Amino acid sequence: MRHVWIAALVCGAVLLVPVSLAQAQATRTWVSGVGDDANPCSRTAPCKTFAGAISKTAAGGEINCLDPGGFGAVTITKSITIDCSHTEGGVLVSGSNGVVVNAAATDVIALRGLDIHGAIAPSPTGNNGIVFFAGAALHVEKCVIRQLKTQSPFPIGFGILFQPTGTAELYVTDTFITNNGAGSAGGAIMVRPTGAGSATAIINRVNADNNITGITADGSATTGLASVYVRDSISSGASFTGFSAVSSAANGSAGITIDRSTSQRNATGINSSGPKSTIVITNASVTASTGTGLNATGGGQILSYQNNNVIGNAIDGAPTGTIAPK
Repeated sequence: MRHVWIAALVCGAVLLVPVSLAQAQATRTWVSGVGDDANPCSRTAPCKTFAGAISKTAAGGEINCLDPGGFGAVTITKSITIDCSHTEGGVLVSGSNGVVVNAAATDVIALRGLDIHGAIAPSPTGNNGIVFFAGAALHVEKCVIRQLKTQSPFPIGFGILFQPTGTAELYVTDTFITNNGAGSAGGAIMVRPTGAGSATAIINRVNADNNITGITADGSATTGLASVYVRDSISSGASFTGFSAVSSAANGSAGITIDRSTSQRNATGINSSGPKSTIVITNASVTASTGTGLNATGGGQILSYQNNNVIGNAIDGAPTGTIAPK
């Protein structure tokens, strides 16, 4: 009888192991300004940081913010949603990136309602707000990204730096990206795939204000394509360019379509640089540039649907070609 009892105990312990492992990660976890990363990240026992919660959240799951707080930087390596859209989800960074995405090629990541802020004492020192290396897609919704001011090495000082090594998509919606970059480096959004990577970005209802550069598609570091579509957005107050496509003869192509959007008070309004760079403008407004409104160099093209407002710039410039509306 004693042997039977011991055997039953052993079998019971073995059966409990997979149950406890399954419970270690939840599909929905919670963080709170008064939480503790030793907690299970449940609704009643939330964690303190995103980094603490992500290890307890299953792939495809979601981290929610219970109340306002500063939840720290995080590295994401799986499909996940971080949603703080109904409260303050702060990420204050100094000498590092706010959110790093380095996931599998099929993973989809969503970030909602975050306030990513480069530390400003004694001077702004955050590297990049969001950096994407790998994954299928990144969705950035209703976020504020500001004061990322580290100057070197390039690329650094960007609100969003999207540089996939494979094929990936970026979606940015209802987001404010302000005061990023320092000197001649950094800016609001940089779409710059590397290696053989290709990137497609959809940018909708985004304000990029007072950055070093605004919204850039850069094909110079890839053999693939950097393609950006911008709609109902504003790039203003950039020290260099509001919208820019950059390429080189030896590498990939860069293209931007600017639809119902505005470049205002930038040094250069719209810039297409390099033989594989093309910018298409339709229903766009380019005004108050301190330099040139439309600027194409090195074989770059700016194609107009002939329904744009380019006026009030120090030099208005002109498109390199037109497209007949259909």
